Amino acid sequence: MALNYEHLMGLKREGERFRYGDREAMLYAIGIGMGEDPLDRNELPYVFEQGALKTVPTMASVLARVPLLKDCGYDYTKVVHGEQGLTLHRPLPGEGELIASARVTAAYDKGAGKGAVIYTETAVRSAADGKPMFTLRSSTFARGDGGFGGPAGPGPAPHPIPERKPDVSATLQTRKDQALLYRLNGDRNPLHADPDLALRVGFPAPILHGLCTYGVACRAILREIAAYDHTRITGFDVRFSSPVYPGEAIATPRAQGHHRHQQRPVHAGSLSSTWPARRPRPAGSPSPRCLSRAAAAPRCRRSTPCRARAHPAWRSRCGGCPSA
Repeated sequence: MALNYEHLMGLKREGERFRYGDREAMLYAIGIGMGEDPLDRNELPYVFEQGALKTVPTMASVLARVPLLKDCGYDYTKVVHGEQGLTLHRPLPGEGELIASARVTAAYDKGAGKGAVIYTETAVRSAADGKPMFTLRSSTFARGDGGFGGPAGPGPAPHPIPERKPDVSATLQTRKDQALLYRLNGDRNPLHADPDLALRVGFPAPILHGLCTYGVACRAILREIAAYDHTRITGFDVRFSSPVYPGEAIATPRAQGHHRHQQRPVHAGSLSSTWPARRPRPAGSPSPRCLSRAAAAPRCRRSTPCRARAHPAWRSRCGGCPSA
């Protein structure tokens, strides 16, 4: 089944119910790296239920997994997360029951061989009082589904990036097994666990979930800006610019005064409008381009850069680029 524009735009789900407890809240926190130091008293309230359990704001992104695009027709093995936005109407409690409604808001055809972009929105309210809890906005890049006949518009413009250097930057190391742990939050896409599948679709190894890097960036903001007060973050928007591999470090820069949270609650919703949360490139490593071009060799047949030098997992598998 291929993508169909009219079918996509008609996708809608209403009244989906979800329940979560302290187990899910703590699993999410551990999945984004919290509790790595079990003696860190700032992070312990997020991973230990003694006292009032704190919740990471970006946990909202995994609490209401409405299967809106499950049968939309795209190639699931070639789907990656493009953007994620979150507006919190109030802090997340440590447990609760939620009611979610989701819809497709836009879809763009980038052309044959260039993929498609699908935008969705999910509004979530509390089942206890019926009041709004949070709103999720997301874009999905279906790399193998271009040319389906939808509009070719550019889509929403990305947030502008400030010209000056960031005032604060936090770098957090991810674990080599982090994708295997994070997938227990509900995203079982084999791209994050199966080495053979990762190779077949052009990655040297399973990549980290985009929403995991999203949570890691939020953890950095909690630590560096919000003094671990989760109630100070009321929104969090990011644009995923490149894949992250488990075990790499993620740097989250921030410009003072750019997020509208000077002397008031933190609103990190403009994270992507400063500098994207991305990993620092190791000193001396090449840019992510085909190495055969870098060495002035015959053009590589691969449509996706192999990163043979940039990632050790590929070196053990790569037999060299074939000539054209």
